[in-house]
Amino acid sequence: MRRTLTIGLAVLGLAGCLSMQTSKFCRVIGWPEGKKPHAPAGFRVQEFARELVNPRNLFVASNGDVFVAESNSEASGMRKWGADLSGASQAQRLEPSANRITLLRDANGDGNPEVRATFLTGLYQPYGMAIAGDQFLVANTDGIYAYPYKLGELAPSGPGRKWLELPAGGYNNHWTRNLLVDEAHQKLYVSVGSASNIGEHGPQEEMLRANILEIDLRDRSQRVYASGLRNPVGMAWAPGNRRLWTVVNERDGLGDDLAPDYLTSLQDGGFYGWPYCYSGNQVDDRVEPQNPALVARALKPDLPLGAHTASLGLTFYRGGRFPSRYRDGAFIGQHGSWNRSEPSGYKVVFVPFADGHPSGPPENFLTGFIPDFNRNEVHGRPVAVAVSWDEALLVADDAGNRVWRVSRE
Repeated sequence: MRRTLTIGLAVLGLAGCLSMQTSKFCRVIGWPEGKKPHAPAGFRVQEFARELVNPRNLFVASNGDVFVAESNSEASGMRKWGADLSGASQAQRLEPSANRITLLRDANGDGNPEVRATFLTGLYQPYGMAIAGDQFLVANTDGIYAYPYKLGELAPSGPGRKWLELPAGGYNNHWTRNLLVDEAHQKLYVSVGSASNIGEHGPQEEMLRANILEIDLRDRSQRVYASGLRNPVGMAWAPGNRRLWTVVNERDGLGDDLAPDYLTSLQDGGFYGWPYCYSGNQVDDRVEPQNPALVARALKPDLPLGAHTASLGLTFYRGGRFPSRYRDGAFIGQHGSWNRSEPSGYKVVFVPFADGHPSGPPENFLTGFIPDFNRNEVHGRPVAVAVSWDEALLVADDAGNRVWRVSRE
């Protein structure tokens, strides 16, 4: 039997700590007709789908079908954990989630799906999606569900069953559970964010949290693959070396410029600092008691992405239709800040790679979500990113209720 690994957290306290957090939610005003995001010269941006309800995540099947998870945070869950909702309702949906997966099929690659079908309904804050054999897997916030499915079907052929329990709830609604299957289709990787900012609700709330879990698809045994990851969401395999990478949302309350969200490769059994430290061994003095042994073994992330950018989406570009400099690089969807005096994020960035590692800083790729930095307004908020069968980049804009498609002109 495989061993389930957990990082033991001591009881954590916040007594006597001053928070430097600023709440500044950007009001979503939507996209006027004919308005769209901006991409670099030589690229075309078009609407791939509209009138979705908070399209949060994307999954592209091997036959080219695009699955869209429509789900959102809910005010009831956020209030349970004492979140400040003042201004939040103007920045994101807080009403009951659509709890739906929509299928889009663009067989001729013109950017206008000729098939749009409701694939699944009645879910519970779905996010991660994967296909394993004859099963379509969906990660609801409280567990993974398996549905009988054959590639190309417009809906599962039967009811689903709960395949694996997952911990639910959490600070600022760390409710997203992403899924990624390995190339051999033997292992499933599941991202589970923390239930708190820095462990303030106690260790009992953090069991199997702030981790990426590895599940054996044959017997459903599980273990912690990497830990100390406050809120990992996007996961992807790097081209060439097949190393697992993730983007992580770091902690709040340290001011405008700390702590930076990051992109990192993952070592099997690696610990990445949360809650005791960040950016390697930078100790967070608010956490009591500390754990020097864990701080000493904390791994430094590969690339900082800016504080409070809410970097959530991740995909690597393996195609040949974009200019060669984009090949094997990473696209990252930054959902945007709510806790910084000046907005950060609200864009898709590109990170060039060479020899399996970042070879430069993040570059703006898809912008225009913020029409005027002085007005504290946004048209939408990019989240998930994916590469379609015809090698275009798809971007889920949850607040804009759209999916955007970026292709070479």
